[in-house]
Amino acid sequence: MQFISLYYAADVLNRRSSPGKIPRLETQSLCYLHMLARLLICSLLLMAASCSLPRISIPRVFKITIQQGNLISQEMIDQLKPGMTRTQVTFVMGEPVARNTFNEDRWDYIYTVVVPGVYSDEKRMSLYFENEVLAYFTGDFAPTGSDSDPQPQDTTSSE
Repeated sequence: MQFISLYYAADVLNRRSSPGKIPRLETQSLCYLHMLARLLICSLLLMAASCSLPRISIPRVFKITIQQGNLISQEMIDQLKPGMTRTQVTFVMGEPVARNTFNEDRWDYIYTVVVPGVYSDEKRMSLYFENEVLAYFTGDFAPTGSDSDPQPQDTTSSE
């Protein structure tokens, strides 16, 4: 209420001091209205134009691929045979990531790959020893039957 009375008093003073001119306060408010209208029109035009623009990709933070543990492949598993010594297993598979301190006869191999936001995978293998030789193993891989396939025989006969 006080603001309105001050505005009215200033308007009356401006009209008395310059009877033929537009009061100063009204001129300033008209300038603000024109600026506001221009700003509104520009923002509407910008929004309308942005609908037809091609999608602009924003640079993002680079996310690295994280690999941890021992790489485990099917070829490595195919080389494992019961009866192999710990040294032979280490030669084929590498040193285990986790050794069970309570059970020295179990070696655990773990391999994880994480591509943030895209892919994650985990492979596990546990090898069990009895009397210092490989007894059996369990995990995400199984040996293929390539060794049990019969060898192709030569069918040509020399006469």
